[in-house]
Amino acid sequence: MLSKQQLVLLTSALLLAVLTSADDTPLMSDLADDTGQRVPLHTVVPVYPEKARRARVEGEVEVCFNVDREGKTSRVAVRRSTNQVFEKTSRDAIRHSTYLPLPKSKELSGIKTCRTFRFYLNPVAIETPDN
Repeated sequence: MLSKQQLVLLTSALLLAVLTSADDTPLMSDLADDTGQRVPLHTVVPVYPEKARRARVEGEVEVCFNVDREGKTSRVAVRRSTNQVFEKTSRDAIRHSTYLPLPKSKELSGIKTCRTFRFYLNPVAIETPDN
């Protein structure tokens, strides 16, 4: 009977053997087509708006956009939002993010990509000195 660790190692080795051809060139690129799931190269995190922070407002924004062949975003639009105060910073974060370029051999899909940003305030513990 194989231990859990041995089973994991054996499974990994078999998977590697399946994904590698006889001349040791990975077949992974042959399996992956562009399904709209592009790989982020540089992800920008939106800034929590100071106005919302002072007002103790939290919320979510779903932003949809296209990624071109070079990995640049375009047609950035808010799909859903719980509070308008978070929309501009979310759109700006997407506009400044980049994705891995798509190889010329791959066809560019017309599928939009969407990201959801959640804006939550973290509680801060304030310590008071003991008297």
